[in-house]
Amino acid sequence: MKYASIAWTSVFVAGAAGAVAFGAIAHSLKPDVEITAHPKAQVEKVAASATPAPAPARKIDFTPSDRPIPDDDFGKVVAEGQRIFNDPAKYAKAYVGNELRCASCHLDQGRKPGSAPMWAAYLSYPAYRSKNHHVNTFAERLQGCFRFSMNGKAPPLGDPVLVALESYSYWLAQGAPLDPKIAGRGYTKIAKPAQTPDYHRGEAVYQARCALCHAADGSGQRARNGASAFPALWGDASFNWGAGMGSIKNAAAFIKGNMPLGQGCTLSDQEAWDVAMFIDSHDRPQDPRYTQSVEETRKQFHDSPQSMYGQSVNGGAPLGSRSTPNGGTLRAGGKL
Repeated sequence: MKYASIAWTSVFVAGAAGAVAFGAIAHSLKPDVEITAHPKAQVEKVAASATPAPAPARKIDFTPSDRPIPDDDFGKVVAEGQRIFNDPAKYAKAYVGNELRCASCHLDQGRKPGSAPMWAAYLSYPAYRSKNHHVNTFAERLQGCFRFSMNGKAPPLGDPVLVALESYSYWLAQGAPLDPKIAGRGYTKIAKPAQTPDYHRGEAVYQARCALCHAADGSGQRARNGASAFPALWGDASFNWGAGMGSIKNAAAFIKGNMPLGQGCTLSDQEAWDVAMFIDSHDRPQDPRYTQSVEETRKQFHDSPQSMYGQSVNGGAPLGSRSTPNGGTLRAGGKL
């Protein structure tokens, strides 16, 4: 079996707002590298291995105070933002195409350091983003989450949904120093992998440590009342190809510091890289920026070893070539 692997020369991961983390990585693709890992043996090895000791926690300069939302007109908007954050498919359904929640990537209702907390994100904008080549406001950054991570469409600037989410983030950030590099921002730093990230090793980690919550096929889990309990990590119900979690380095950093849920920093760095490779080597809804050519779309928006878009996995069709159109439930309902 042959598979495109990544050769790493240097890595630096720095957190950023929203569902993405930004890093600078020097690397190159080396196609047709033989894979000799055996999934069953790897699963048994991972399951039997001792859990590594948690990494030392980094110093956090700020933690949002656990205080009640004010009972006034401003507080009503903050509370609405919190509701949207925790269940956008219900409270912002006009703009959401899947059942992921903002809190799926920004844990503890956007409060948890090292999980792209919203209080740190609020302090980080306006900022230039290479993703769209201009200085973004915080509201614009939120628009991107709806378009890519929520596989929906961007609320217009000034829309009550954006105002509510921005108000909630501002409320969380009250009392924080005005420092866009504040500790706790973005995702946990992760060292470069000792070995090239590997699909089969990642599959073993996934089945041993992730499948219980996210299902063996990555489709997630539902509660008894039918509501989404754990998000889909690939497939039509997940984030689309334009989302930040579609970047291997972003996914690895998030996984290292936060997964399995409640057991952050228990996977080794190598395991985090490997399982991120595995997750991002599955198809998902099409990138909204699709040019009608997978090759051209990769060239314009995914020209990095960190993206598996347009790459063949295990001899299959290039990822993205068989993706369903973006928009999910919005498209199905004729609202996109």
